[in-house]
Amino acid sequence: MARLIAVPLISTLLISAMLLVLDRMLKLFDFVATEGGPVSVVWRMLANLLPEYLGLGIPIGLMLGILLAFRRLATSSELDVLRAVGMSYGRMLRVPFMFAIALAALNLAIVGFIQPLARYNYEGLRFELRTGALGASIKVGEFTNLGDRMTLRIEDSRKEGTDLSGIFVSARAPNGDVVSATAEKGQFLRTDDPDVIIFRLTKGTLIHQSPRFKVPRVLTFDAHDLPIDLPKFEQFRQRGENKLELTLPQLAQIGSDPKSTETERAVSRSAFHFRVVEVATMLLLPFLALALGVPPKRSTSALGVFLSIVMIVTYHKINEYAQGIGARGVIDPIIALWAPFLVFAGLVFWMYYTIAYVPGGQPIGALEKFFAKTWKAIAKRLPGRRRKAAQA
Repeated sequence: MARLIAVPLISTLLISAMLLVLDRMLKLFDFVATEGGPVSVVWRMLANLLPEYLGLGIPIGLMLGILLAFRRLATSSELDVLRAVGMSYGRMLRVPFMFAIALAALNLAIVGFIQPLARYNYEGLRFELRTGALGASIKVGEFTNLGDRMTLRIEDSRKEGTDLSGIFVSARAPNGDVVSATAEKGQFLRTDDPDVIIFRLTKGTLIHQSPRFKVPRVLTFDAHDLPIDLPKFEQFRQRGENKLELTLPQLAQIGSDPKSTETERAVSRSAFHFRVVEVATMLLLPFLALALGVPPKRSTSALGVFLSIVMIVTYHKINEYAQGIGARGVIDPIIALWAPFLVFAGLVFWMYYTIAYVPGGQPIGALEKFFAKTWKAIAKRLPGRRRKAAQA
């Protein structure tokens, strides 16, 4: 049983994580390229997104792992043999519950502690990219502003930015002086001051304009060092302004603190109960997987697989909506989030009771018959339409 569960569980986690990462990777590459940041920051941003993907991927993987295990036992008649020798469904669920408890604890650590920190780090990287604090590269062939008083344009960049050519620089001083220079070559050099770098120009022309000069001064040079003050960047906000970036203990503290505002308490309590409900739902999944994984006799329908994914995703979206309602103070967060949980739990236990204790019971038997009849009706009409088309 453990092997039957582990293989689809791990496969589902890997496939879902890869699909989500690939989808976001393209957007991140486009975002980083637009902002002119280094490519390495994409991998850091993806690493901070993985906990968010695992928060939903782990329940789906657990669900499909248990469901496909029972489905395989049922379609190969092994389930009938186990039932015939007196093994109950409750006994068969011991191993699935071991997986459920272990993964629920892992998911609690992810959504309660790891995911909030990763979300904050991800937003911090986005902020640094937009402000240029990550050392965003100067775009070749475009005018780039370095602070408020300097404009730079580079025609060509080689050797990872160490060999620059086709340089144009224009710097404006506070007293009204303007220094413009063109050069064949250029190179950035570090200084002892971390806020200042030297731009060494080679073989160029410099024009100095000033209100004190009637005629601009022009000079040619073989080498000229131009100091550049690096722009000052504002600091990223502190963690906690967005309640999704707080851990479970921090949310509980704010939600019960009388010094917090009513809005802060509502948002914190909603986020806290949302995460706890999501983890608690995982303990219901073995019952649901068993009820949906065993198809009717003499049937190999995969309707239960499809329905299980629909139910989990739909319930997750309902919880997100309930969290928003609770955060706005429309309904108390406990009622908004735990009422749907009780309804979902009641549905799950009814489905499990039907298949485990009702003779011949099938919780989705009506849906199975409906889809079977619909498919037969469609299959009968398709050949007839082909013959009519051929005769025409």
